[in-house]
Amino acid sequence: MLSKQWQIGAGVVLALLQVSSAWAQDKEFPTKPLRILVPFTAGSGSDTTARFFGDRLAKQLGQTAVVENKPGASGIISVQALLAQPADGHTILLASNSPISVNPVSIKNLPYNPMTDLTPLAGLSRNMNVWVVSGNSKLNSLKDVVEYAKNNPNKPLSLANYSAGYRLSGEWFSHMAGIKFNHITYKGGAQIFTDLMGDQLDVGIADLGGAAALIKAGKLKAIAVSGEKRHPDFPLVPTFVDSGFAEFVNYSWTSFYVKAGTPEAIKKKLTDTLVKLRDAREGMDYNRASGADSMPYFGESMQKFQQDELERFTRIAKIAGIQPE
Repeated sequence: MLSKQWQIGAGVVLALLQVSSAWAQDKEFPTKPLRILVPFTAGSGSDTTARFFGDRLAKQLGQTAVVENKPGASGIISVQALLAQPADGHTILLASNSPISVNPVSIKNLPYNPMTDLTPLAGLSRNMNVWVVSGNSKLNSLKDVVEYAKNNPNKPLSLANYSAGYRLSGEWFSHMAGIKFNHITYKGGAQIFTDLMGDQLDVGIADLGGAAALIKAGKLKAIAVSGEKRHPDFPLVPTFVDSGFAEFVNYSWTSFYVKAGTPEAIKKKLTDTLVKLRDAREGMDYNRASGADSMPYFGESMQKFQQDELERFTRIAKIAGIQPE
């Protein structure tokens, strides 16, 4: 039988070896260029964000970054590309709310689990959404929308969206306000804006950055934004919170992810570096210039945020009778 002292000594040695191994991983990583996978086309806002933070992350770690655009299938292609690589931290995925918290609700037989197959490093940016009507619409506020809907239950207002996430957002507000909409899904925001200005639609949900120029020109009218606070470029546009819907806060967001199973020391090195870059003046100025806020979560707090969002969208889809397709 092994002596108690020998067992204690062996345990100490094992612990030292584990610490030494983690330190070595941290010291040596990265040993090659970082590969940044982006599920959007080159030149898109998310692609620009991935390049901005990816390049600076790599430089801070003494390497370069190679960005690969793999759009299509609502981000599934990029996620699968990440999962096909070793869990060593050298391949990083830029993901948004679509592949993380919307796909599990909207896509049948999704070939990955965002909560167990992917590990968040740090949130990068978040963009509030805006609800818009035509510049000459008689609807001037969310109050007007709700009052009309309740007074005309057999003539629901049309509410346009161009993604599953926006559709879920619309259903969320519909349930919260106790009203019904005629939900219409478009392929992109541009056609929504055209139909709103042509009085073919009543209300549209869009990214604030994409609608900003038309709002400033008076061709569209913003009736509410979905952020925690009003947007600094549109201080007169109320939030949903201002309008009496205290729980309605919703963003389109981006975050960097690695494959689950990546060593803790490597994840910590990547996360700590990203948080410093994001929260530095240059990172904050970059997000602000693109009309976004800095995403305030990282690591476990990011994991909790996406879990809460996924649970909320799952609940909304069930209430609205939306089935995965």
